[in-house]
Amino acid sequence: MKNGGIVPPAKRKANGYRVYTEVHEAYFKCIRAMYPGFGMATVRKVMPMIQQNKFTEALWEVNRVQANLYENKQQAIKALDILKPDNMESFLNRQNKNLYNIGGEVEREIKVPATTIRHWEKEGLIKPVRDAENGYRMYSRDDIRKLLIIRTVQSSVYFLDSVREILDRINQLNVTEARKITMDSLVYMDYQIEQQLRGAHYLYRLIKLLKKKEKEA
Repeated sequence: MKNGGIVPPAKRKANGYRVYTEVHEAYFKCIRAMYPGFGMATVRKVMPMIQQNKFTEALWEVNRVQANLYENKQQAIKALDILKPDNMESFLNRQNKNLYNIGGEVEREIKVPATTIRHWEKEGLIKPVRDAENGYRMYSRDDIRKLLIIRTVQSSVYFLDSVREILDRINQLNVTEARKITMDSLVYMDYQIEQQLRGAHYLYRLIKLLKKKEKEA
């Protein structure tokens, strides 16, 4: 299996066979342990740092990913509460408006940056109307509801195609289905944090071994 630079190159014997050491084994175990909780993108970012002895930078990168998971969980918990039928209506009635602009109102209501909302629009996930006078994007109450669902769904899936597929399933902006997806995402995040802690443990073991080898050299 090709390692793509995430494991130090192995020396070769005269017959061409690679020689894998204790360090290589620790790298392989660390990668296998980190993948379920952090994903290959993080693994590919962290492993080169480890090879360059940038241990502290690697640990902070892992910490950043864990912090993002925590934020996603808090966001999903809030969305789960908002998506209760009574709370959803209360949420939408808060300003007693039918249309919202992207500049501050939508950002403030759903806690998502305007740049992200525009990206969702570009991908065809949301289609706001334009103000006839100034051309600004205007979002209806149904748009706000849909944006909440997109925000919630994206806490548990990582590809826009997956979000689009789920939105197709949530036809007619079915809030009950959105709540189920949110609850499923919370269960998955609980699993993910366990896997992240396991991966971080193996990363610590790898760093400890490399520091030991460095002292022995």
